[in-house]
Amino acid sequence: MSAMQDLLAHAAQTAALEQVAGRLHWDQETMMPKGAATQRAEEIAAMEGVLHARRTDPALGELLETAQAETDFEVSSLRLISRSYQRATKIPARLAAELARTASLAHGVWAKARAEDDVAGFLPVLEQLITLRREEAACLSGETRGAALYDALLNDYEPEMRAREIAALFDAMRPRLVSLRAAILEKPMPAAISGDFDETAQLALTREIALAFGYDLDKGRIDLAVHPFSSGSGSDSRITTRVARDDPFNALYSTIHEVGHACYEQNIDPLYHLTALGQGASMGVHESQSRIYENQLGRSLPFVTWLYGQMQTAFGGLSTDSPAALYAAINRVAKGYIRTEADEVQYNLHIMLRFDLEQALISGDLAVGDLEAAWNDRFMADFGFAVARPSHGVLQDVHWSAGLFGYFPTYALGNVYAGCLMQALRADVPNLDAALAQGNPRPATDWLRERLQRHGSLKPPRQTIEDAIGGPVSPEPLLRYLEEKFGALYGL
Repeated sequence: MSAMQDLLAHAAQTAALEQVAGRLHWDQETMMPKGAATQRAEEIAAMEGVLHARRTDPALGELLETAQAETDFEVSSLRLISRSYQRATKIPARLAAELARTASLAHGVWAKARAEDDVAGFLPVLEQLITLRREEAACLSGETRGAALYDALLNDYEPEMRAREIAALFDAMRPRLVSLRAAILEKPMPAAISGDFDETAQLALTREIALAFGYDLDKGRIDLAVHPFSSGSGSDSRITTRVARDDPFNALYSTIHEVGHACYEQNIDPLYHLTALGQGASMGVHESQSRIYENQLGRSLPFVTWLYGQMQTAFGGLSTDSPAALYAAINRVAKGYIRTEADEVQYNLHIMLRFDLEQALISGDLAVGDLEAAWNDRFMADFGFAVARPSHGVLQDVHWSAGLFGYFPTYALGNVYAGCLMQALRADVPNLDAALAQGNPRPATDWLRERLQRHGSLKPPRQTIEDAIGGPVSPEPLLRYLEEKFGALYGL
């Protein structure tokens, strides 16, 4: 075998083990007995130790020096395996295992603290995680303070992106988002739907919608979790959702969102499965898929017109009397605390808050003990009303309990990418609305599969988007889409 063949074989086995590790996390959030948390943390730490040893194996470094890439697949594989090797060799095995162990334990601590609105119960383990992530960032960047620390963590989720670029993007978006929100909130608010929505009926409808968007349940499954997520890749790509009897949109739209992630993974070229290319190009690109499925497609008037009939059948009637009324209810812009339940206008403002706070935590400018007060003050300044309780504020998201610092800004970046993609998609698929009105998003999802999803990580993130849309990335399509959609809804 050649050095390149040996390199690809090593990467394939590492990718397979990474999927096994991912299954441990999936089980922890769906089916694991509560009393197994300590043992699971050790299992995850042990698996991370095995993976770290493979990622830093000196033999891998020798293969990287001698391997000769000839095809596009090999060139991209060499780029990604080399990037992983360079990162892994900067991190001590002890630190990699301790991060995995602490994050596993922290998840259970966070879930309990969130249920009990107990910030004090969560802060000690959060401080441990931040200390470990700062140490990791210092290893990666060669710096001990400043912007380089956060950039090193951001690079795990959005390679080649810098915090200053995201900050400039957010600064450009914020005035128009704030202005649009202010204009909307001066208008009468559409009526929300009300009722008691059977949980079994909700799950049956979410399954039907998942299939409509192209989710292959022979290679996936839908389970319940506190915080919806997707897990896995290729022929085993799973999602979770959550159900509230008084709010069917929670289950419906979290499912569509996670289906966007899972379909991206399922639609990657099978030749890339269990290779360095067999996953999404970045979290920002990944979020572009979940957000375009959920919002531009799933919350559109044509699709909601179809959904109206499905919900009437599933629940034996609705409190709204028309598809237009349901569309207004689904797209209500209202005061709220929860990021995952936020409307399209305000969602990015939630992300901007988290982005600024986590940068301050990593830099040391914000002490963990002051985090709740900082969150509450910032929320009041940004949204104009007080946080009611910690589970509506600093405890609402799972990300920091998992040590995922640098992840949050990719949500808003994904929205920007989705705006660009939707503009290009509509230009190429003129019959889209007619298909959506029949409950058929396939013309859109087929376009996304062909233009973006099948390529996996073949190309860097920005190139992945720019090649799909045929031009540069800009926030303008997203902002224009929001202003046109909500301007029409609220008569602005």
